[in-house]
Amino acid sequence: MHRLDRDPTRPVYVISVAASIVSVHPRTLRIYEDEGLLCPARTATNIRLYSEEDVRRILWIRHLTQNRGVNLAGIRILFELEERLGTRILETLFDEANAFDEAHPEAASGATAATGATAGRHPGAATTASTAPPGSARLPGATHVNEAGRANPTRPAVNADHQ
Repeated sequence: MHRLDRDPTRPVYVISVAASIVSVHPRTLRIYEDEGLLCPARTATNIRLYSEEDVRRILWIRHLTQNRGVNLAGIRILFELEERLGTRILETLFDEANAFDEAHPEAASGATAATGATAGRHPGAATTASTAPPGSARLPGATHVNEAGRANPTRPAVNADHQ
């Protein structure tokens, strides 16, 4: 019997499980949703369901806030720019920051002028080839706009009546 490939866009995790996977409080995920950074699918009974892509996106948000000093408004702008330009801005910035950290280890505890963020090395950088935050592959691609006119980085809700 062979293992079936899992669809990373399929919403399968309830909020408590998704929060536990990324080591945050469920309220944090609600805040990310309120800020337009996440758009989990909803069941007919209004239960949030998160996909593997949502989990990867949460890991990106945590990396940017904790390791690079970017606030949620800045992250929203980065996600929107990435969608508009169709490029992987965050991965490029991540690679450039790691290359800078490796070339200038004395600056690892200072702030970078370009981002205003802490230039400390990402914890996974020593074991991976500076690709993305731990546990993530790529950022989800599509951004949709909800009824309030906010950009939602993942997909529309399963039942649009329950947002």
